[in-house]
Amino acid sequence: MIVFENVSKTFQANGKTVEAVKDVNLSLEEGKIHGIIGFSGAGKSTLVRCINLLERPTAGKVVLGDVEITALPEKELREERKKIGMIFQQFNLFASRTVFQNIAYPLKNSRMSKREIEDKVNYLLELVELKEKTNVYPSQLSGGQKQRVAIARALANDPKILLSDESTSALDPQTTKSILKLLKQLNDKLGITIVVITHEMQVVKEICENVVVMENGRVVEQGDVFHIFANPVERITRDFVDSTSNLSKIHELINEKAEMIQLKEGECILKFTYLERDASEALVSHISRSFDLNVNIIFGNIELIGDHPIGGLVSIVSGKESSITDAIDYLRGKNVGVEVILDARVSK
Repeated sequence: MIVFENVSKTFQANGKTVEAVKDVNLSLEEGKIHGIIGFSGAGKSTLVRCINLLERPTAGKVVLGDVEITALPEKELREERKKIGMIFQQFNLFASRTVFQNIAYPLKNSRMSKREIEDKVNYLLELVELKEKTNVYPSQLSGGQKQRVAIARALANDPKILLSDESTSALDPQTTKSILKLLKQLNDKLGITIVVITHEMQVVKEICENVVVMENGRVVEQGDVFHIFANPVERITRDFVDSTSNLSKIHELINEKAEMIQLKEGECILKFTYLERDASEALVSHISRSFDLNVNIIFGNIELIGDHPIGGLVSIVSGKESSITDAIDYLRGKNVGVEVILDARVSK
């Protein structure tokens, strides 16, 4: 539904040319929740603002459905923008207007009657579970409630696309979870395409089906969220994935020379990572029995992405050197990622 063709965006700042987005080619499928992730300055917000031309690309095309939005004259562009809702980190509500008036604001110049507007706003209030806040002002709302109002307002014109620009960054973890759950429900109920801009991989893990990783204005990695988490290729993607898992803590323990990872001769530390959507097979107990190994799990991180378990284990493994090698080969044959973190199998 959303296609970027060779999109670039440059700015002039202090006499210098800044390349915010560099030659991006990307397709975002209709009806799905897409995450665009990157550190500050990666170009993710600029890229997404090219969807509704809040930022007009310096080069390239943006196509929504069968409409090249970058080629539209101003009048047609205004109409096309009504199909794109947007929510922000700071809510952007009118402090002097009630919740009802904030949500109704985008309908001010529509051809809807007063009764139709009232019905529409009440429907949206129910959708975001704020019916009891109809006549209160933003100052009387919590951060999560303000964001719900902003979401309802963004949906007032029945958009086909909803852009979420760091919309949970100012919220506490529990409220963030409730807002992400609401966005997922809206996607399920309305079939709306949602593009989430974030610097937090946990947000991507929570609701997105696909993820795009940006660095220095370029798309460096993209794909199905499960496979990106299971097998990140780029260093920046691995860093993002590690930020939501405790598996990388093993490297800290090694650097600190922690007592729990001091190996005896013949032992090694292995990190197992599940690369397939089915992690239900009892692999640890199998290699322990079949290869006569002792497998001491130090810690693990198994969770769900969608309905599929993902994660891995860090273990101290001891036994015959040949048996450990055979077990590693067996696991890799089952498409389990195996990394030898520390090795004391060879006597000194």
